[in-house]
Amino acid sequence: MTKSRTINAQTELYGIIGKPVGHSLSPVMHNAAFEHLGMNAVYLAFETDDTDAASRAMRCLGIRGYSVTIPNKESIIRYLDEPDDTVIKIGACNTVRNRDGRLQGTNTDWIGAIKALERITSLAGKRAVVLGAGGSARAIIYGLIRSGVHVTVCNRTIEKAQRLSEEFGCTPLALEEAERLSGHILINTTSVGMGKLQDDSPLSKKGVENYDIVMDIVYAPLETKLLGYASSLGKKVVNGLEMLLLQATAQFEFWTGQPAPEQVMKKALEDAVRQSN
Repeated sequence: MTKSRTINAQTELYGIIGKPVGHSLSPVMHNAAFEHLGMNAVYLAFETDDTDAASRAMRCLGIRGYSVTIPNKESIIRYLDEPDDTVIKIGACNTVRNRDGRLQGTNTDWIGAIKALERITSLAGKRAVVLGAGGSARAIIYGLIRSGVHVTVCNRTIEKAQRLSEEFGCTPLALEEAERLSGHILINTTSVGMGKLQDDSPLSKKGVENYDIVMDIVYAPLETKLLGYASSLGKKVVNGLEMLLLQATAQFEFWTGQPAPEQVMKKALEDAVRQSN
């Protein structure tokens, strides 16, 4: 049963920092978790791209935890007292906790992606093609490599794919090459499929035929054109909502030390998406 809570002087404050953040579903998930567990805590959205001020505010006001989103995932790192290995290797931080004024950072994006995939397949020895070479791609490739996956990264700017491949030990190719490739897993980390590109797909339906599992980190719309192709071909699909949920449960546990109420957070997330459509 959901427990009621009261906001008072002892309420712990958490939030997301980014710009924009008005669309963020993180407050829905984390507040549902706090309320379900009867925790005296609240999670708010802070629209800012000033990570210096945000980090000082965290220390000054005793804010317990931040989710960090675009454009702050890289710039926040210089203000961390203790970035962990994932932050250093990925070069991005999406989660910060305040321990007595010391800011500790980690990255849970890769955890969300890998857990989502592991729920439908084993990963060791598999071959994956990742579309895009931005921050999300870096986190996912980090997780895939440490899970024993051979990764090919395809990007519009081949030089960016080459730099990423040198760091992580994967194979770089131009984005158009993805049409002729094959593998166990295809992952789209580009913006194709959302916003003004909602009616587009990074691969043709014929290109999608070459994969067993198709994952898209875009969650609005929930079924992108790419995932629509995959579903029509009988492929296993992983939508962006699953990764969003599982990176958030990892954040919750990093902040609180408690198991996250995943099903509660999932229901809150799905209800919010349903209401927005």
